[in-house]
Amino acid sequence: MPPRRRKLPNILFFGIDSLLADHMSCYRYGRLTTPHLDRVAAQGTLFERYYSPHIPTTSGYANMLTGMDVFSTQVVALRHKGPMRAEIKTLPEILREVGYTTTCVGFRGNAAARGFDTYIDFDSGWKTFEQGRMPKAENLNQATLPELDRLTKQKQPWLLFLRHLDPHSPYLPPAPFERMFYGGNECDPKNRSMDALKEFKPFRDYLLSWMPEGITDKDYVIAQYDGEIAYMDACIRTLFARLEAKGILDETLVVITSDHGETLYDHDCYFDHHGLYDVTLHVPLILRYPGAVPAGKRVGGYSQHYDLVPTVLELAGVESGIQFDGTSLLPMVRGEVASHRSEFYITECTWMRKHGWRTPQWKLIRALEPDFHFKPAVELYNLVEDPTEYNNLAEQEPEVVKILSARMDAWIAQRMAETGLPNPIENQGDWHGHEGVGPFKTSQQAYDTLHIGTPRQAQQLQAKAKGEK
Repeated sequence: MPPRRRKLPNILFFGIDSLLADHMSCYRYGRLTTPHLDRVAAQGTLFERYYSPHIPTTSGYANMLTGMDVFSTQVVALRHKGPMRAEIKTLPEILREVGYTTTCVGFRGNAAARGFDTYIDFDSGWKTFEQGRMPKAENLNQATLPELDRLTKQKQPWLLFLRHLDPHSPYLPPAPFERMFYGGNECDPKNRSMDALKEFKPFRDYLLSWMPEGITDKDYVIAQYDGEIAYMDACIRTLFARLEAKGILDETLVVITSDHGETLYDHDCYFDHHGLYDVTLHVPLILRYPGAVPAGKRVGGYSQHYDLVPTVLELAGVESGIQFDGTSLLPMVRGEVASHRSEFYITECTWMRKHGWRTPQWKLIRALEPDFHFKPAVELYNLVEDPTEYNNLAEQEPEVVKILSARMDAWIAQRMAETGLPNPIENQGDWHGHEGVGPFKTSQQAYDTLHIGTPRQAQQLQAKAKGEK
């Protein structure tokens, strides 16, 4: 257990949307995208192999904020219908029972957003390129700072949950961040790297609406993503400055993580967050709490989102009486264990419906219906020899596919028996939002059905999904 403190800590929880760990400089990215978060990491502990096993946003936040896996929450799809199971308590609900007051900013409507005392919205912006740059993190600060002042005047301990949306498309960081990592000509006619995206009908209208007219260079778009991260990082520093000015930063437990990563130009998934590849699964986790969390430590063992709530509660000294699916990470921090589960079940239900099994060496991906990228039904990658997951070995290694499939099926059967509940990925009906269509029968049907046209349509899709929850 961490050392006993006389009072419960305040908790500042950054639940950032779409933040790819491998594009943060504290995770050894080649660009200096996160100098301020790097400093936080140096003052705390960074987890190098931390994963969001259930993609996308809805299920990712459900795991993050409950300490439970997808079998317990029954939340697996982006367009999850109805509330999360009432038997599952969220972090704010648990903390309220011991005297916390809780606020979330920018996190309304998600199935896992239940239980906060106060909900605050901010202008997260969905714009086209002509409509201009988007100061999302500054807008979040303007909404958050008055609330932070209110919370710190109270005698109660507080949980403040912030959902930054800067790394989520559209990538339109304000100046000078839009040119911080790019000095070329994004419309060079000799560059053909955007041709494949322009031919991908389901996403091209939406993506091109927030890019410069005539764009040809994919590296420009990747630089915009990195610029969004750097801009957000600078704005986050403002929040730390306010806590420092109040003299309470070191009394505050700081959590920094993300619901999922981001596919940039990887695997034909084009500036989104679908696909069960590590660019989507691997997310950051940084904890800062002087005296209880060691400074400058990097933990190399494996862990997942559902380990986070048990960790936060142990650091806060809160006994919940709940048997979580996850396990506190503090034994790993103290060196008592090398790792938590090193192989685990993975799911996605965003634009494709798939599940799989990840080990330190292998990743198996099985499609539950044909997908709109026309990918094979079974994918197998050797993560040691092929960490970027481009060499599908399913046909060459049928025995490995068989072994991993058996492990995955055994885990599914075990969790169904333990919870008395079905595997939710198998029971999603019109998960794609097209009523009455059911599971896709062919990849061509999926390709012809799924489409995002403009930022406004993308926002409306998210709003519709929230309304269904």
